[in-house]
Amino acid sequence: MTIATPYLLYLGRSVDPADVKTSRGIAAFRPDLCVGEFRQDACPLSLGLPRMSFDQAVAAGARTLVLGIANAGGTLNDALVEDGVAALEAGLDLAAGLHHRLCDEPRLRETARRLGRALHDVRVPPANIPVGTGNVRAGNRLLTVGTDCSVGKMYTSLCLVSAFKARNIAADFRATGQTGILVGGSGVPLDAVVADFISGAIEQLAPARADDGWDVIEGQGSLFHPSFAGVSLGLLHGAQPSALVMCHDPSREHLRGIPGRGLPAIADCLAANLEAARLTSPTIRAVGVALNTSAMNEDMAQRACETIGVSVGLPCTDPYRMGVEPILDYLLTGDRTPVDAAA
Repeated sequence: MTIATPYLLYLGRSVDPADVKTSRGIAAFRPDLCVGEFRQDACPLSLGLPRMSFDQAVAAGARTLVLGIANAGGTLNDALVEDGVAALEAGLDLAAGLHHRLCDEPRLRETARRLGRALHDVRVPPANIPVGTGNVRAGNRLLTVGTDCSVGKMYTSLCLVSAFKARNIAADFRATGQTGILVGGSGVPLDAVVADFISGAIEQLAPARADDGWDVIEGQGSLFHPSFAGVSLGLLHGAQPSALVMCHDPSREHLRGIPGRGLPAIADCLAANLEAARLTSPTIRAVGVALNTSAMNEDMAQRACETIGVSVGLPCTDPYRMGVEPILDYLLTGDRTPVDAAA
């Protein structure tokens, strides 16, 4: 799949920052591909990009509108379809990673056909995925996991890859979700894979490697989220990671989409993930905690990292805000100085 760039990023009528994580992730990691953002007046969110109409975006050189939202169930509602039709009429292709595929919506399909525009459905898994085996394979693999969904697993993975490369260590980002695929250019949309083939898909995505480099595999969901634990477990087994980083949003009051159900304690979540992973990775170890502190000021963020790092005995940082050096140091050398100093 080749998606024409540059992009116009879609926010639509979203009011929850977590709902626009795909657009936000592309803006954060591939700003070179983005000319602006499209949002309705009812949307209070912004990516910090120029706000544009579809016509303005085309005039500025945009080629594709990325419907970069992640609503519950991945559906195409009437408002999305109406905006998609308008974008096609203005001269833009469409790309999305929703479960409800663009090509399955008659109004979008017929408009695209009439105008000769392209519809790109990112959340389509490859054919002929093998069943996982759990057989030992060579190579270094790190998996990001979470206390909840949408807590920063992709951000952490991408920041780790950049930090590895800055140290002249080979590293590859292995995307498993719509945002990661659009940022990285390839991957497997794991939540669209039939359950029996999830572990096999990851074995295929991150095969054995003979160098001393690392595959950094983007995690999905959480073992503690009733809606998404299945994909998280299959990913743990297929990734066969030697290292694990736990991702967490300390400002979140409940699991995403389930008011009243609190997040698990980080230590409990670490223990559960390590135990589950040992089925295929007997020597796996946790090497850090990555926090999403975007809702905190600088002092609060620093205190949260220090407190949590001491409580679990691991380096703790906000990868996007503070960098991943403490985690990388601990992974490569066992140096826990940043945590010890905080104590």
